Amino acid sequence: MNPFTQVGANWLRPIIDSAGFAVSIGLQSLATLAHLPRRARATLDQMHLVGVKTMPVVLMVGFFVGMILSLQGGQQLATFSQQESIGLIVAPLMALEMAPLITAILLAASVGSAMAAELGTMKVQEELTALNVLSVNVISYLVLPRVVALTVMSPLLALLVTWVATLGGGIIAVSQLGLSFEGYVNNSLESMRLMRETIPLPKYLFDGLLKAIIFGFVTAVVGCASGMTASNGAQGVGQTTRSAVRNAIVLIIVLDFFLGKVLM
Repeated sequence: MNPFTQVGANWLRPIIDSAGFAVSIGLQSLATLAHLPRRARATLDQMHLVGVKTMPVVLMVGFFVGMILSLQGGQQLATFSQQESIGLIVAPLMALEMAPLITAILLAASVGSAMAAELGTMKVQEELTALNVLSVNVISYLVLPRVVALTVMSPLLALLVTWVATLGGGIIAVSQLGLSFEGYVNNSLESMRLMRETIPLPKYLFDGLLKAIIFGFVTAVVGCASGMTASNGAQGVGQTTRSAVRNAIVLIIVLDFFLGKVLM
């Protein structure tokens, strides 16, 4: 094969195939939403694993990120004697950008990889084939609960991250910048008063939660799709797990840019 054919066969075509399969899984998940009442128990179990189990780590990271933003931003503002404005920066920045992004990346690394490993193991052990032979809808039975759980829990975790990060920023504002906590809270609340014109919700909070919903859906779809394409035994499961985390994080960052442009 000439170099162009080699690039297409060995690099471009696998990417297109995997992307098409992930889109197909996502669309089939949406098409089976009517089956959700029958999968309520499995969905609740996944929500517990996705939300409750990962909450301590996500909140701890969000708390320290809020402290870092307050410390670094406050030091820069202090050069202009404007450190009292740090509350106007931390809260909207966390609500709009950092909270959904941090939550999505942590969920991709923990939950998305777990989904890929679970379904990948079932794939190489031919359990998915057995379910198909038994006329069980694999998308409805395995994928739908995971997609719904991650899509629902991601914005809730992002909301909690916004709160704890703002609290962490307030601790730094009081202890390192010499500000009053009441003034910091008032500035934070003032920064969130900007409302969307069409929806009576704070703009920064609404846009951030919308991002978190999309990121959660994408992470779950990529994780499930990667697992369902596993092959070659344990080595293949490891490869699909790595690719699930890598692809999910790349998609999250790319989508974050375009969503930021759309939601401006």
